[in-house]
Amino acid sequence: MTEIDSFEALLQAAREQPQPQRLLFVFVQTVLPKDADAAQAQRFEAGHGGGLTPVMYVDKHEDELTDFAGLVEESRQMTETWDIVLIGCMSGSSGLAPTPEAADEPIKTMVRTIHTGGNLGQFASFDRQGCPVLFE
Repeated sequence: MTEIDSFEALLQAAREQPQPQRLLFVFVQTVLPKDADAAQAQRFEAGHGGGLTPVMYVDKHEDELTDFAGLVEESRQMTETWDIVLIGCMSGSSGLAPTPEAADEPIKTMVRTIHTGGNLGQFASFDRQGCPVLFE
């Protein structure tokens, strides 16, 4: 099993699966909640804490991606700024990857998980520089 310590390792792991994969991406901005106290604001300014707001999402077949720089460039063309990308995977069956239409509901579930403060540890997450992000 491949350790997921980089985006490239994630792509490699997806390609090693017995069935084709569709990767689900939700791009989020970190925001300081309106009701944050001074200590929370200070932590946020130091790069910790805050809330997450989804700004865009996309799904891709594993072969549509080559590296993290390409993903960042494609997102830049969408003109949305983001701080973290959360990534989930869907496995195909009978040698066929899931269709883009099949990804709609799982992506909506990812967005709902973010909005409700659910367990984000189930997703691979990276900042704009491609560094892994761990949620506490």
